[in-house]
Amino acid sequence: MKLYYVPGTCSQAAHIALREAGLAFELDRMDPATRRTASGEDYLRANPKGSVPALRLDNGEVLTEAAVVLQYIADCKPESGLAPAAGGMERYRLMEWLNYVSSEVHKQIGPFFNPRLPAEWRENQLGVLGKRFDLLDARLRDRPYLMGERFSVADAYLFVVLSWTRRFKIDLAPWPALGDYLARIGARPAVQAALKAEGLMK
Repeated sequence: MKLYYVPGTCSQAAHIALREAGLAFELDRMDPATRRTASGEDYLRANPKGSVPALRLDNGEVLTEAAVVLQYIADCKPESGLAPAAGGMERYRLMEWLNYVSSEVHKQIGPFFNPRLPAEWRENQLGVLGKRFDLLDARLRDRPYLMGERFSVADAYLFVVLSWTRRFKIDLAPWPALGDYLARIGARPAVQAALKAEGLMK
């Protein structure tokens, strides 16, 4: 498999999941300015949507969208425990969290990547995020991971999105469980390896 990625973006969640699952894969970094990859590919031919992540499977097919890619990776190695078995209620709970992270957290922090974001819009986004963080802080106050006692692909995704708060100087002090969560997930060997491979950690 090949993971197309941009360092520090949501593709990092798939990168972490691949390492957590112990799957064989290669990385191909995409340049957002040119849409060319480090291997010389025109990324838009692989993924016309233009965003990352995209995962090229061994049969040549390409999967896109973080929540889908993450579940595919987990299902490639069921024994990793990265996702509950398909069809059961716990799998639907995982899908709930993946969708929540995607639509309610990722999409609310995403605008901060725009350097021309007006100050009043930033304040509005911070207010919306505060409500999302309230819910997540309560969820993580008495359990180590979103799904309970076991790390899942939803944690890989939430970790990456929450880590953007450092980049954009969003103070998590009012939500101590989130700070503890970031430190806990960040200490995992697979996470450390992914950060190093993306050049985000010495």
